[in-house]
Amino acid sequence: MARAIILDCEGARPTSEEKAFYRDADPWGFILFARHCRTADDVRAVCSELRESVGRAAPILIDQEGGRVTRMKPPVFPTHPPPAVFGRLWKLDPHEAVEAARLNAMLIGRMCSEHGVNVDCAPMLDAPQIDADKVVIGDRAIATHVDQIIALGRAVIEGLMEGGVLPVIKHLPGHGRATVDSHYALPRVTATIRDLRETDFVPFKALNDAPIGMTAHIVYDAYDPERCGTMSPTVVENVIRGEIGFDGLLLSDDLKMRALGGPVAERVRETIAAGVDIACCCNFSFAEMVEAAGAAPILSGKALQRAEKALERAPGAALQSDAAKDYERLAKLIEPALFA
Repeated sequence: MARAIILDCEGARPTSEEKAFYRDADPWGFILFARHCRTADDVRAVCSELRESVGRAAPILIDQEGGRVTRMKPPVFPTHPPPAVFGRLWKLDPHEAVEAARLNAMLIGRMCSEHGVNVDCAPMLDAPQIDADKVVIGDRAIATHVDQIIALGRAVIEGLMEGGVLPVIKHLPGHGRATVDSHYALPRVTATIRDLRETDFVPFKALNDAPIGMTAHIVYDAYDPERCGTMSPTVVENVIRGEIGFDGLLLSDDLKMRALGGPVAERVRETIAAGVDIACCCNFSFAEMVEAAGAAPILSGKALQRAEKALERAPGAALQSDAAKDYERLAKLIEPALFA
């Protein structure tokens, strides 16, 4: 039975030691980074080797948002715009913005699925506030108003699935008020419950039928001033599962982030104890991976059911069309937004 953890490999390809470890630990899935994607053949090879190591078609994830959050990079792979482009286009023509967001997502999804990746950690549904950290949010935010985020987010979800990959909505229950980058420090949000309900939660609630979601490493003082959302039973059960109504597979954000403290095993245990289904452990050393896997339980109960349900929704073959014409259409659609 698969373990409630997602791992990667330290180098461009898994070593024999890592493969033996994966065989025994049996992580639910794997995640790729730029070091795994130097060429198209590299991506296909690493996906194949990771799956062979666990003896099944394990999910393989990637962060391929477009713009600066891109693992499959040009010039080897096509360039895709940052998500904010679609929000800017919305101000000029909402219908074309939705079309462009969906087409862009389909092309990203198809690029991923053709190389063996079947889960893309997008779209980001965070509603950015004026003082939000520009690195962790910035042009990663698809729009600034919740109605636009909902419409464009739905287009991305549908486009990714047309492209052959499962989408992951992030970062539940909302990262748009973070004034520091959780990769380096722990953000604390002091907004009231009313403000969070009226803004931050709205896109996630509207799109709560997505198959997979990802948590935020943020302390929400109004709900739990002691623990970040990823490790807070109150935030996970009362807010994400309760108020937002998300019943899909819930992944943690990367547990390597400096927003978190304590030993690796403790991070994994607290994450799972809070109600998160699967712990995402990225860029860990081999020793840290072993420690994390030792703390992760075998998937069972509701977590197993959610994982199975999510994979049942995995799309079949990607939508087939003329890629060159698709990219030409996308370029034409987004051109006005590039200079807006």
